[in-house]
Amino acid sequence: MLARDIMHRDVVTVTPETPLGAIVRLLVEKRFGAVPVTDDDGRLVGIVSEADLLHREELGTERRRNRWLDAFASIETLANAYRGAHGRLARDVMARSVVTAAPETPLHEIVELMERRHIRRVPIVEARPDGSERIVGIVTRGDLVRALATLVPAAPAAGTDQALSDRRIRDMLLAELARQPWTDKAEGNVTVLDGVVHLWGAVTNEAEARGLVTAAEGIPGVVAVRDHTFVAYWGADPIML
Repeated sequence: MLARDIMHRDVVTVTPETPLGAIVRLLVEKRFGAVPVTDDDGRLVGIVSEADLLHREELGTERRRNRWLDAFASIETLANAYRGAHGRLARDVMARSVVTAAPETPLHEIVELMERRHIRRVPIVEARPDGSERIVGIVTRGDLVRALATLVPAAPAAGTDQALSDRRIRDMLLAELARQPWTDKAEGNVTVLDGVVHLWGAVTNEAEARGLVTAAEGIPGVVAVRDHTFVAYWGADPIML
């Protein structure tokens, strides 16, 4: 799936001159976590998020400055911090460096962006001939969860005939495990009977055991998983037997 498949297309935006009070009310009423900022030509110039509003004079949460450290801070850094705490317009508090993606960006890249940059939303933009970016949508963590809800069934269908033979289930599971760097489970440690997968033998830790169960549960035709593995230790370090 791509960003364009799940993004919100009707994006609410504000301008750099929008008063802070209007932005706060917009976030509360719409239950937004952030709002993009665009100029008069529709170009994306920034974003105001809840995080940008944490350190405010009105709340008494303005960052406490250390005079010794301030002596080494640049004038730009100190002035921007002051604007963020006392500013009255979007241009005073907005983040100007915005992480964006294109409509054709795969979802796994969107997730990597969110994790790497510690953000909850990614504006989706298209490039203009002049090199600027026009916002066409936004993808949030909630959009990803909703997309997942359409792909993962709520529960296995009751009474479904066994779609695959036990041998086919076992072959598919072993192939899946062979691709994983966190396990070296051998063929003799996996058995399948009437759609029930049985996992045997030693594992290095409980995380590996849980991973094996997850892998087995993801194979089509599996009706249950029985975990008979155990963590083997020799001295202080686990070993495979």
